[in-house]
Amino acid sequence: MAGKKHTSLDRVLGRLDALDSVNLANLVQRLARERGLFEEIFNTLQEGVLVIDPDGTVEYANAAAQRLIGLGDDEIAGQTLWRLVPGLRPSLDENSKTAQPVFAHEFELTYPEPRTVRLYMVPFRGEGRGASKRSVVILTDITREKQTTERRIEDERTSSVLLLAAGVAHELGNPLNSLTIHLQLIERKLKKLKASKESESLAESIRVCRDEVARLDGIISNFLEAIRPQPPDLAETNLPDVLAEVLRFQQREIAARGITVDAETPATLPAVMADRQQLKQVFFNLTKNALEAMQPGGKLKIKSRADDDSVFLLFGDSGAGIKPDEIGRLFQPYHTTKPGGHGLGLMIVQRIMREHGGQVGLESKEGIGTVVTLQLPRKDRRVRMLR
Repeated sequence: MAGKKHTSLDRVLGRLDALDSVNLANLVQRLARERGLFEEIFNTLQEGVLVIDPDGTVEYANAAAQRLIGLGDDEIAGQTLWRLVPGLRPSLDENSKTAQPVFAHEFELTYPEPRTVRLYMVPFRGEGRGASKRSVVILTDITREKQTTERRIEDERTSSVLLLAAGVAHELGNPLNSLTIHLQLIERKLKKLKASKESESLAESIRVCRDEVARLDGIISNFLEAIRPQPPDLAETNLPDVLAEVLRFQQREIAARGITVDAETPATLPAVMADRQQLKQVFFNLTKNALEAMQPGGKLKIKSRADDDSVFLLFGDSGAGIKPDEIGRLFQPYHTTKPGGHGLGLMIVQRIMREHGGQVGLESKEGIGTVVTLQLPRKDRRVRMLR
């Protein structure tokens, strides 16, 4: 049937003038119950639902919409959506006789917390002549979805870059081996010549060349060891011991740069399951970055804490800090803010932490310094009892 379907409620409303006070009271109660039912249904939805008029004034918002926008029921009623989300307003022509298209948009919300939200806006007109055109707005929190997608793309890009870098580093080993062999041949022939000042000078130059070749070979070996995606060899690990070993190794550079290191890592810090060598790489990269970011007289402060689930290490330097637009790109391969930097240090840190089930956080303020936070799951995770 092409005609309109009428419910029993529609028929009752059609005879509203004929109702006595008792039936009218019953009808009001029934309407209140049905309204309450629909309110409960809409408030169970994970998506935010808004109803707005042509000017963008919010006439209705369910609980999810209130959470996403960060306003309560009393605060959001009567607000203009375009003011709550600047730059969102679409073109809604009240006088248009054609159906308005569905409007879709993704935007960032910073309050009450950073969120990426997908919005669908569907115009509709109420029943009856002269009914104003309203729009239903559906808000969906896609923060986790977007982060997952970005992380997958980042992992794929990182993997391809690492494979390329590993191939290049491996190829560099061949000419270095050739140089070593020819330097050895030259050194042998030189020893057969009569001793003279010129031969001694050549011998010294050859030794310098051999030392530099050995240094380059060591750099390539360390580089390949750091970027190869090897699964961690997990064992019970005491973080203060590993950190102390790294700081001892860097002691000369710390002293030469005139940097003070203050490490507050008590021996009672809970143990973690980790690969000791890979953690040393993480600590070395972070302290190296901190040292290079500071001028003589700077201070590197390392603190630790633990909760029921995780152990945290915080590396805070008193360097120049990082510009806000640079922070988001620091974990990208070959992106660096340092002259002569290779841009792989933090990327390697992030990869190792992920493979350990941990996380890396970074905060920085220009002119104040930078804090890098490492979070690792503790070995003896405690179970939180709910009240």
